[in-house]
This record gives sequence, structure tokens and C-alpha cells, in this order.
Amino acid sequence: MSSLEGNANRVLIWSLTVLGLIVIYAPPLYLLGASFNPALQPGLPQLGDMTLKWYAALPADRALISALQESLLVAIVTASLATGLSLLAALAYFELHKTRATWFMSVILPMFVPGVIQGLALSTVFSHMGIKPSANTIVAGHLLWAMPFAFIVILTSFSAVRPAYLMAAADLGASKWRQFRDVTLPLIRPGLISAFIFSFLLSLNEFTRAFYLAGRQNTLPVVLFGKMNGGASPVIYAMSGSIFIVSVFLVAIIVAVSGKKRAA
Repeated sequence: MSSLEGNANRVLIWSLTVLGLIVIYAPPLYLLGASFNPALQPGLPQLGDMTLKWYAALPADRALISALQESLLVAIVTASLATGLSLLAALAYFELHKTRATWFMSVILPMFVPGVIQGLALSTVFSHMGIKPSANTIVAGHLLWAMPFAFIVILTSFSAVRPAYLMAAADLGASKWRQFRDVTLPLIRPGLISAFIFSFLLSLNEFTRAFYLAGRQNTLPVVLFGKMNGGASPVIYAMSGSIFIVSVFLVAIIVAVSGKKRAA
């Protein structure tokens, strides 16, 4: 391949990449810009007209604040359970041999089930069992959604655990528990942190399953959906902008943790 062809391919690849990034990030960035607009209609403001008054009005919207509190609670519980259960699933994966592939597919299978089907199915099962919609039912639905992703992240982090490390610990008389606590756990800690943040964000922003499983207190995405259908308020854009900024910040933490792990 000539250098001219190579340059043309690079230009094409970068052009497609930039186009894809624009398609992905333009809508949330527009929404973020609209949240600083003093007008009642969403739109990009002039630099001299930008205001924070809609962000200042957020605490007064009790429906949004209550929904945010519910979403944060559900997200924290979901992330904690998903991280813990995914760690156990990853440990089980390495103990298995012939059935590893079956176990792997069993854990990640909920990832491929559409949210509408999963939410409706869980709602039906809980209804037949006499379980009323609540934060617990939302956590159950979000856990099925977040755990496969957390499992893959944690499973990937185990690449830092060399068999030689565990063999050396065993030669020094360390039990299986001491090997896990003193060798494995410190090496996979960045993966656990990433899995927790990833699961937290998946739960915080999940709508479809929560729509079927929520009780009297809806999560933030469900409330935002209802407010959008009932007539958008500028406060909605401020809340959406806040969530977007926090999500970017948490993803930056994941990238920083991953980069630190590779540097080490």
C-alpha cells in the first residue's frame, strides 16, 4: 500500500470517527447549552445571555428532587449488588473449566433482553407473587441490566492477576482467602471501582425497566419523561445538564483509574 493510500485511509477513518462523535454528543451538548438559556423555550443562548437561574430553581422543584433522591438510592443499591455479585460470578468463572463458556453466557444473557420485555416480565411475575411496585422492584430490574456489564468489567480486570503471584503466595503458606485478600483484591480494585461507577450510571439513567417497576415514587428518568409530555419546563434542561455533567465526571474517573492501572 502506498503512502498516499495510507493517508487517504487515515483521513477516511478519522472523518467517520469525528462524524460518529458529533452524532453521539451533539444532542446532549445542545441540551446542556439550552439549560443556560434565560428564555422559556430551549435553544442555544448568546454568550452574554447565559444564566444559571434554572439551576438555581432546581431545589424548588420537589417532584424532580424527590425523583432524583429515589434514583440515587436505587443506583447506589444496584451498583453495590451488581459489583458484589459480579465479583462472585467472576471468581466462579475461574473455578470452572469445561462449563466456563456456559457460565459466561448465562451471566451476560440479560444484556441482550430488550428492556421493555424484561420490565414487563418482571412486573408480571412480581404482580403474581403479590409484590407491590417499589424501589426494591426497580433495583431487581436494574440489577439484571447492570450486572452483565459489571461482570465483564471485573472479569477483564483479572488479567492483572498472574498465576505466578498466587503460586508465590501459596508457597509462602497463604490460604485461598489470604491469596484473594492480599494479592487478587488489590490488583482488581480498579476494576471493582469501574464496575461500581458503570453500574451506578446504568441504573441512574435507566428508563424502560423503571417505567414498569416503579411504585408511587418514580425515578428521575420516568419523571422527566412525564414532564416532557406535559410541557417542557426549563428546569428539566437544568436537571438533564446536571446529570450529563456528573456522568461525564464519573466516566473520567473510570478512565483515570484505568490509565493508572495500565501505567502501574
